Amino acid sequence: MLKTTKKGNWMEINTPKSWEGKTIEEIFRKEWDVPKKLTHAFRMEHKVLINGSKAAWLTPLKYGDKVLIKIFEEGELPFIPAFFYDIQVLFEDDHVIVFNKPACMNTHPNDENDTHTLLYAAQFYLHSKGEKCNVRHVHRLDKDTTGAILFAKHALAGAILDRMLENHEMKRTYLAIIQGRLKKKNGTIQEPIGRDRHHATRRRVSKTGQKAITHYQLIKEEKDFSYVKCWLETGRTHQIRVHFSYLGHPLLGDTLYGGQPKFNRQALHGAKLEFTHPITREEVVCYAPFLDQPPIFKGIDVNRI
Repeated sequence: MLKTTKKGNWMEINTPKSWEGKTIEEIFRKEWDVPKKLTHAFRMEHKVLINGSKAAWLTPLKYGDKVLIKIFEEGELPFIPAFFYDIQVLFEDDHVIVFNKPACMNTHPNDENDTHTLLYAAQFYLHSKGEKCNVRHVHRLDKDTTGAILFAKHALAGAILDRMLENHEMKRTYLAIIQGRLKKKNGTIQEPIGRDRHHATRRRVSKTGQKAITHYQLIKEEKDFSYVKCWLETGRTHQIRVHFSYLGHPLLGDTLYGGQPKFNRQALHGAKLEFTHPITREEVVCYAPFLDQPPIFKGIDVNRI
């Protein structure tokens, strides 16, 4: 695990043994897999210092060299509506933050009047404690889906996490309650998903849609519904909801896809998020406690998912 220290706008790293002999170029491009455009910007704008001097990007580092990287820049911050929400934090450091998203809240605003969003709650939370960063979400959850969602606090972390998401290097595990009983206790749903041309927000399984892969495992069964654990290889809009509806087992509460209106939202929760920290390379595992009152997911220990 790489140790970093925040020094004003700069991140300080004392070169570890694992970096000895490597160049700053190699650290950015191979260790962190930073996109070429952003790497070029750091180099041209002299945002990396070695022992107090402008970095020579192709010179090998020595053990103990003090590396400073300018990543904590305030810049021009967006307007933040006065929106306080006592949001639950599952993990936080100088680079990333994981929130436990409640139901009935969009991840980000869909129009200028949409101020009740997790993004605005995140910005308010960080700015109220003196962090003037332009935080942004790495992935999304539907408005009525609860659970763990990852945000980046600066552009470098965001760019690295985007690559990791694209390369399927994060594992997001969901818990869903579906109607009926499954014939197979575990399996994989591989059906492409596209837009439903007859409905503005609905998706459907379509031969011309985008590749979509959902893995699932039965957790427990009740009389006429089942608890299932799901994890995704792709992140299509409404993917779990569409796939289980296609199998004839829509999620309880998901009236958009044929589910019984047992709850006031679809029974879907992002229970667990696993990822490698974009900077320190620490393995981070976050479990998201259930938030619904009254409870939807009964008799389930989220820490055992």
